[in-house]
Amino acid sequence: MEAFVKSEWESLCRRYTSDEELVQQLWQELATAYTARDRHYHNLEHIAYMLELADRYRESTKSFDLLLFAIFYHDIIYKPTRSDNEAQSASIAVERLHRLAIPESDTLLIKEMILATKAHQLHEHDLINLLLDLDLAILGADQARYDRYSEGVRKEYSIYPDLIYKPGRRKVLQHFLGQPYIYKTPAFQEAFEERAKANLQRELEKYC
Repeated sequence: MEAFVKSEWESLCRRYTSDEELVQQLWQELATAYTARDRHYHNLEHIAYMLELADRYRESTKSFDLLLFAIFYHDIIYKPTRSDNEAQSASIAVERLHRLAIPESDTLLIKEMILATKAHQLHEHDLINLLLDLDLAILGADQARYDRYSEGVRKEYSIYPDLIYKPGRRKVLQHFLGQPYIYKTPAFQEAFEERAKANLQRELEKYC
């Protein structure tokens, strides 16, 4: 899995730079972040899953490379105790993309994409909506994969006792279930919406 993610990263970067040392340096930074011991869900498996799903939209999506960069950097910073993970991740992405000589307008769009993963609200930009749906695709995964996801999230929040975690998690689940649609794009609504709501409802019942 790590080999797949690394290969995708290298292929992406080599479309913009011939500086192999820089490509590997940036990869090592990503790998170190996503394989940290406290990453039980927001890890390379999460990135791999998003990349695999994104590939289905490669031919039909404009600026597909920007989507890939946003996937790689959207969770490079992730601390359950902080509320500025997305802002920090976006800031790092901007600096690193400058080093790769990504055009400024593209860099600003990638920054906006990463920042949008904080609130997950419907956006006027189709590429941002696709990133948001990819980020939440796990909600519509098969039951076993979803359960691994929810267990991973609980481990990431292990600093909090059940007395605090369960009400907070219940609120998150109810928020998703209270929306007309979890997913922003018609393709994801058709493919994942029904199963996502079933998974969320099943987990919610554990906390009732």
